[in-house]
Amino acid sequence: MSLDAYIAGLPKAELHLHIEGSLEPELMFALAQRNGVAIPFDSVEAVRAAYDFSNLQDFLDIYYAGANVLLTRQDFEDLAFAYFQRVAADNVRHAEIFFDPQTHTDRGVPFGVVVEGLIAGMDRAKAELGVTSGLILSFLRHLTEEEAFATLEMAKPYLHHFIGVGLDSSEVGHPPSKFVRVFAAARELGLKLCAHAGEEGPPAYVHEALDLLHIDRMDHGNRSMEDETLIQRLAAEQMTLTVCPLSNLKLCVVDDLKDHPVPEMLRRGLHVTLNSDDPAYFGGYVNENYRQLAAAVGLTREQVTQIAINSFEGSFLSEADKAARIAEVEAYAVS
Repeated sequence: MSLDAYIAGLPKAELHLHIEGSLEPELMFALAQRNGVAIPFDSVEAVRAAYDFSNLQDFLDIYYAGANVLLTRQDFEDLAFAYFQRVAADNVRHAEIFFDPQTHTDRGVPFGVVVEGLIAGMDRAKAELGVTSGLILSFLRHLTEEEAFATLEMAKPYLHHFIGVGLDSSEVGHPPSKFVRVFAAARELGLKLCAHAGEEGPPAYVHEALDLLHIDRMDHGNRSMEDETLIQRLAAEQMTLTVCPLSNLKLCVVDDLKDHPVPEMLRRGLHVTLNSDDPAYFGGYVNENYRQLAAAVGLTREQVTQIAINSFEGSFLSEADKAARIAEVEAYAVS
């Protein structure tokens, strides 16, 4: 069996996925028409052409513009279920997805409309596709901590739907330390904590996420490899890193996939997972990230298997569910 074929059948989890970033041009165009939303594109092909960018801010500009077509509960259900259909085909058994409520509430879309739509899509994916999932509320770091607190307050009636909070959007100039109090409040509410750090931001942001936010999982973390103390700490603590290779390539975090730090991360004992981030914009869902990275850096079948095991170990599933999923990976590896 080729490595590509092996990856295709490998059970895996996805831990770093922004649901708004799975908005494919076809769905964006269809929702714009359904909702009567004017967009500056006259065809699906024109939307796809606009998905050509080379840095985080240019991506965020089109990302937020695209989100304008999402207005109703049905829109959010359709968005979520479309993602799950794609990843079910990639043999993703469990996904923990981010959503950005501030992107929608700031446009006048009620918080409940967003959550209820996404949960409907997630419930449908479990029933129809057998894919389980969890929902992570992300704060936009280019906004203030006070605005994050307001979002957390809006979330309280829906807390039973969430497994955690995250921190995303423009990293440089918006360190984790900006959100210490709101992360502490989220922890008090029983939520798990994630934060994007060390994508475009420096290793110091990774230190802050660990020491000030006390995160349970690190999103990206690439630039940790510039700090030997940090490498040793992440390895010792087995902090899960949700690495996104095609995102890193598209946003020029790396110039070429062959230069990606995943092999060195694995060699140094870091708990690496592979994820798609914003797959509609970055050129591939989770299996494509596995395949292209494996081809570029020469990952072995054993390394790919370990990354899949890491994806379940690093999830927020119960210990029993983690063990059951890992057993599926191990059974597949010897089949």
